[in-house]
Amino acid sequence: MIVTDTASYSDIVPPNAGAAANLLRGLGSGEIPLTHEGFHQLLPWRAAAHLRELLMTCGLLPVIDKQICLLERWLAHHLAGITDPDHAQLIRRFATWDILPRLRTRAERKPVTPAARTFAGDQIRHATAFLAWLATRHTALGNCRQADIDAWHAGHNEHGRNAVRRFLLWCMENKLTRKFVLPSAKTRQGAPLTRCRRIELLRQVLTDADAPMRSRIAAGLVLLYAQPVSRIVRLTVDDIIQDDDQVLISLGDPPSPVPQPFAALLLDYAAHRANMHTATNPAATWLFPGRRANQPLRPEYLARLVHQLGIPAAASRGAAIRQHLQNMPAPIVADALGYHPVTTTRLANQIGTTWSQYAPGDHSPLQPRGTRDS
Repeated sequence: MIVTDTASYSDIVPPNAGAAANLLRGLGSGEIPLTHEGFHQLLPWRAAAHLRELLMTCGLLPVIDKQICLLERWLAHHLAGITDPDHAQLIRRFATWDILPRLRTRAERKPVTPAARTFAGDQIRHATAFLAWLATRHTALGNCRQADIDAWHAGHNEHGRNAVRRFLLWCMENKLTRKFVLPSAKTRQGAPLTRCRRIELLRQVLTDADAPMRSRIAAGLVLLYAQPVSRIVRLTVDDIIQDDDQVLISLGDPPSPVPQPFAALLLDYAAHRANMHTATNPAATWLFPGRRANQPLRPEYLARLVHQLGIPAAASRGAAIRQHLQNMPAPIVADALGYHPVTTTRLANQIGTTWSQYAPGDHSPLQPRGTRDS
């Protein structure tokens, strides 16, 4: 409950309680509006973010994706730093009507990852930089020509070219510019992990008793099931299923069997999870609970823990998914591991598996001739 009487509030929270007390006092007095927009300008931002998550957990604020909260807060400060009012208005429109709706649509399906939020911010930053660059060439956006686009791409690296692409497409869609020819977006792929190296890393995860159990479990899920850390942090203890002597983990449909000895490690870890004695997470069901109210561990932090074990996460996922595709048809792998069927089919075709031409659908045995459905 938010206390609206200042005197009674000071009886509950002492003056030296810190930044959180000052923020609560501002909410209680009405100086800070109880809205997500009201939190965008608050300092210190970590205390404000922690308080906002508590208020969402209590139902006093509408629940919105954490990464979208962070992007909206960053956006308010970014817009305030743009000196050209026309540029600021254009970037606000771009963020409001293109970037944020895309993230909100994604959040309806699954939580937005920190990487997706970071790239969205990069798209806004590079759009701002592109407008400033045009200004140095004494060119308005509406007068921009293909030669300007080519010059921008020639002077920037691959990430910069990929980041500004969405803004240019949005400008063309909204008839703010003429049509341009844009280079296709490219992504770099690291060196693949060999099957032998993946087995070595799995052996390390299973036997290195000096390594933190939390890190070993996360690394095992990457190496065995090709799971990204953004998905691993969303797992709960309810996703671990004990069926007689078999242990299963629900990553898709159906649940996947967990081999020994990793199954024993997983059960032991689930029974002794970290961060279960904090005031904000006493009943958390997250497999990797964080310190914030009703929040799992941050994906970037878990990725760092995996990296500290010497596990290359991206290469390990690639090696694991390739191994699964060599043993099972792509549609089955997609269902079991929570991948998109298009992704697994594309990977299966790349590695030329015997299942590359496997047709998805019901493959139950056909009825004998002469039988009919009743």
